[in-house]
Amino acid sequence: MRRSRVLVGACAVLGFVLSGCAEFPDEHTQPFTEQPSLAPQAGPQPSFESEAPPSEPPQGPNPQQPPQATGCEDPDPAVITTCLDPVGAVAVLPDGQSALVGERTTGRVLRVQKGAKPVELARVPVDASEGGGLTGLALSPTYHEDELFYAYVTSSSDNRVVRVATGDRPKPVLTGIPKGSTGNSGALLDDGKGALLVATGNAGDPGFAADPASLAGKLLRIDGFGKPAQGNPQQTSPVVTSGLNDPTGICGTPALNSFWVTDRNGGQDALYRVRFGEPLGNPAWTWADRPGVAGCAADPTTVIVALRDAAALYTLHPAPDGSFTGQPTKVLENRYGRFSTATLAPDGLVWLGTTNRDGGRPVPSDDRVLRLEPPTGGTAGKD
Repeated sequence: MRRSRVLVGACAVLGFVLSGCAEFPDEHTQPFTEQPSLAPQAGPQPSFESEAPPSEPPQGPNPQQPPQATGCEDPDPAVITTCLDPVGAVAVLPDGQSALVGERTTGRVLRVQKGAKPVELARVPVDASEGGGLTGLALSPTYHEDELFYAYVTSSSDNRVVRVATGDRPKPVLTGIPKGSTGNSGALLDDGKGALLVATGNAGDPGFAADPASLAGKLLRIDGFGKPAQGNPQQTSPVVTSGLNDPTGICGTPALNSFWVTDRNGGQDALYRVRFGEPLGNPAWTWADRPGVAGCAADPTTVIVALRDAAALYTLHPAPDGSFTGQPTKVLENRYGRFSTATLAPDGLVWLGTTNRDGGRPVPSDDRVLRLEPPTGGTAGKD
């Protein structure tokens, strides 16, 4: 039997150079304490490919339910901020104590920190219909100097990547990503080598994903100006792989050039391991019951996948050959509701966002941003 290992990954920063300036208030900074752990709980397991998942055991009372909120006051020590619109993306700041949070439906970007009121930094115009809106955030590589950041958003005419400075209008970086009746979500991640990874949906048309001339249904790798990044498989193309449907998260270990993408793929939800310049291929893991995969966070030994509709997290343990060891562990089931995003902080803690006000059963303090210790055990597997 093998116990799961603690996430120790840290967020890498982009290496391309940008200019600009912005100021954030730095008062109210304080250390965060009393981190609850993601205690494993029993539940159904996802399945490889088309295999049907095991039946779910009856769920009894949950002894780990958090204390109840009163209005926007939430006594749960894991809660960083409350009463947001549905969270579309979270980017943890270098101090590990604060983060940028994007609201999917409003386009607002807030700086949040435990014990301080959220500070609105920008409001990006978005079209939140058909699954679009603000669904990705990433920091500038020189954030400590310029405080610039990037957002993946749906506009009135397309999906796009914009660069934002506090108090300034968003500047388009990459435009013309097709917009459709579905498949408008996307995600951003720095690759640790001076480029930005951009996962794009297929705008409801699988033909776009198969078309090398289209930016839809792809994983792109661009520089800070939206151009193909140096070192791409094809020097003149931003595309590093194709075949995505409705991607909801990118995560990985940049130092090892290891990346994962979550995708809602027709009849199943899927986790793909990405290899630049190679076809997307078969999923590394699938969920036939379609629990609504959302964001993900990963280090070399663990991948955490946020589940929207199943209102839980899954932890999986990849092996060097691309297989997985043991069964995934289900945690936080029905404790905080529908998760929309997950990301790692520099200290290895996991930040999560919820989307309970968008089709869920919100409590008075929803929607919320959380910060928790990563899983510490509970996954059984073969040696």
